[in-house]
Amino acid sequence: MIHYKSLEEIELIRESALIVSKTLGMLADEIHSGVTPLYLDQRAEEFIRDHDAEPGFLGLYGCPSTLLTSVNEQVVHGLPNNRPLEVGDIVSIDCGAKKNGYYGDHAYTFSVGEVAPEVQRLLDVTLECLYKGIEQARKGNRIGDVSYAVQYHAEQYGYGVVRELVGHGLGKKMHESPEVPNYGKRGKGSKIKDGLVIAIEPMINMGTRRVKQLSDGWTIVTADGQPSAHFEHDIAIVNGQPEILSTFKYVEEALAKKVVPSKV
Repeated sequence: MIHYKSLEEIELIRESALIVSKTLGMLADEIHSGVTPLYLDQRAEEFIRDHDAEPGFLGLYGCPSTLLTSVNEQVVHGLPNNRPLEVGDIVSIDCGAKKNGYYGDHAYTFSVGEVAPEVQRLLDVTLECLYKGIEQARKGNRIGDVSYAVQYHAEQYGYGVVRELVGHGLGKKMHESPEVPNYGKRGKGSKIKDGLVIAIEPMINMGTRRVKQLSDGWTIVTADGQPSAHFEHDIAIVNGQPEILSTFKYVEEALAKKVVPSKV
């Protein structure tokens, strides 16, 4: 059953979502060759608690970490470890926070230094998929319209769209109804109404859409070992239109500072 949120509830979700956005912005400054996902996890937990919130993932379903850090062929749910990141890696960082009883849930895939052109294209297209999906999250449309928009755009580039993992409703629980797949048919699924809050999160593979789970019981990887990208925003339907509660502004500001201008 879908729980539609009041404007007051949406503002509380926005507050939690923005804590996650700021956490990702802080982490953007920390990501470089040699840093470990476990260090990033420790920094994220400190940052979230310093903002009077609780890590949303830690302890949820037995999750042992604040972040889920998925490197290269890892799609999602990668557990932070001590393997240093290297130039050319990509790392998807998924993060949650809970404040005033409501969750925020947000993800970004970062490059570690310069990555191969084909990997950068995967990141760019996956981010485009996210916004294509958001455009369809309008009153009167259906969840299938969001799903189709993501799938259609990804498959135009020959990418695999993960089926086994989906976006979701968001509120007092991290995962609420409805599920928001990244594949589907237009005009199908739950009708979109004002007060709906969902997390839209394309998970797009460079090669096959098939995935498998590692023996740790968490990490999902591509079946062919090719890279995967993942971006996520929290969306509320307000006055018939999608309103993005999270933001990549803090990430983009941090990344812009790291760019070294070329010499003229």
